[in-house]
Amino acid sequence: MTAHAGTIHSPKIETFDVANRTNTDPKGIARAVEEYRVEPFGLYLARRTPGRAQFHYLESWLLPGLGLRVTDYWFRPGHERDQDFYLDVVSVERDGATWRTTDWYLDLVVREGERVDVLDTDELLAATGAGLLTPREAERALAITYGTVDGLAAHEYRVDRWLATCGIHLTWRRR
Repeated sequence: MTAHAGTIHSPKIETFDVANRTNTDPKGIARAVEEYRVEPFGLYLARRTPGRAQFHYLESWLLPGLGLRVTDYWFRPGHERDQDFYLDVVSVERDGATWRTTDWYLDLVVREGERVDVLDTDELLAATGAGLLTPREAERALAITYGTVDGLAAHEYRVDRWLATCGIHLTWRRR
């Protein structure tokens, strides 16, 4: 039994509406996006995070080919975390100007040049056991995670170096 067995939630679905410049979270709350940028390898967004005590801004890249969402949170003083990037393992679907992610529970926290930590394996297993993810989806989530960990480790835990080997070059507002 896992820590999340009694409280496991359905996969979180998030919508990114490029045409209307909104980002709708899994609870249905739409927030204004300051910048969207579509690239051949994915979608960039930058927006404020009203109502969040820990951070005031985020930048994310959706990378469908890798099954990842790479996020840089701008933490408020006193809420900093020992991380440079937060990676969600996701499924990405695109319908014209609308992109959707389905979160497959696993997350990776990257400390550039030092390490990567994998989080929420217990949630993935509980969700799969509860039938919220198919065994095939869970297997894909694990393959994405292992591939990401291997890629980062081979490139000194530098997200940009690893992604460059995949033909992906991310740009950020504050980096």
